Amino acid sequence: MRILVIHQYYLGKDDSGGSRFNQFAKYWAARGHRVTVIAGTVHYATGKRDERYKGRWIVEERESDKIKVLRTHVSARYNKSFVGRLWAYISFTISSTWAGLFHSGSQDLVLATSPPLLVGIAGYSISKIKRVPFIFEVRDLWPESAIDMGVLNNRLAIKLAYWLERFIYRNADKINVLTPAFKETLLRKGVASNKIVMIPNGADLDIFRPGAKENRVREKYGWDNRFVVMYIGAHGLANHLIQLVEVARESREHEDILFVLVGDGMEKPKLAARAKEYGLKNIQFIDSQPKGQMADFVNASDVCTAVLKKTDTFKTVYPNKVFDYMSCAKPVIIAIDGAARRLIEDARAGIYVAPENIEGFKKAVLKLYNNPNLCTEYGQNGYEYVKKHFSRESLADQYEAVLRGMVGDATALKTAD
Repeated sequence: MRILVIHQYYLGKDDSGGSRFNQFAKYWAARGHRVTVIAGTVHYATGKRDERYKGRWIVEERESDKIKVLRTHVSARYNKSFVGRLWAYISFTISSTWAGLFHSGSQDLVLATSPPLLVGIAGYSISKIKRVPFIFEVRDLWPESAIDMGVLNNRLAIKLAYWLERFIYRNADKINVLTPAFKETLLRKGVASNKIVMIPNGADLDIFRPGAKENRVREKYGWDNRFVVMYIGAHGLANHLIQLVEVARESREHEDILFVLVGDGMEKPKLAARAKEYGLKNIQFIDSQPKGQMADFVNASDVCTAVLKKTDTFKTVYPNKVFDYMSCAKPVIIAIDGAARRLIEDARAGIYVAPENIEGFKKAVLKLYNNPNLCTEYGQNGYEYVKKHFSRESLADQYEAVLRGMVGDATALKTAD
């Protein structure tokens, strides 16, 4: 198959962040498929554009003889404001559609993965003009997430966003969702059940695997024998990492407990400023690291955590970082209710704390701090669970079967015509 993927946040070489489609592309290419990815030129967390993309509309890159990446223009105002972020989405929609129509070559199928929701317009337009099937992937519920965060509050804009969502769902041949809760939401919105498939986030067991805690990372950052509670990922509004700063503040009397936040985002300067205001010596901020080095950071920790702002929409998500933690056999403190909570509880891989419950989070940290055997038990449980249920390679096979079915159905229809 010739698969066209539209993914604004597809990782470049040595980028940090979620590598879902980097891994899928690798596995699909290994099975003989040709994958073309249309991606943006601005990193979703840092808001920065590499020098080699400045002033260029489309840049072609090669990951292998079967994986081609077309980096297309995204406005540099991405991380400046809500209006800047919206214009960045619009600019990518325009540039990605152009690249898909005139630079991607012949394709058998178009796959657009959201957020942002506007990638669905690019995917639909390209699929209609090229007369190939279109699968739309929902990695996060939009516009609900933007509304819950207070980012989208204009009544007309909200109405337009819901219209766009309905248009994309109606015109996609298939819709892939990442969690059972997403599927339930789409069914309530009137999407036919036979249109929905579920290939969730998963564990990159070839990148993240259990390793020595006393490694180069622990030595480099001077953690010595301290008990490290680690967060890895974006530092944005949705992540609401101020709760970790507050937990660190409430835990100051335990000098050998260290909170480490690895990543970048719009809120990072504010978080660092608040920690400085409090005079905290038990919290450390580290810039984003290349994906290939992240397993060393996870392995150097004692406990890992995933947190989000307290909203109903976030009860539907599986954060990819949780699978990374579990793949390294680390216990998880999960401050996200709903699907993520059920994942950890089903796996018996950690402790659930209500979002924004500072005292509850501190108690969870101390429970694990005082019970090293429990840390080991939770970590091993999580590792075995993701190996059995969430191997990315196995999920790539499932996704491939869905795509093959779509291409086969489309070919049969063309033959009948």
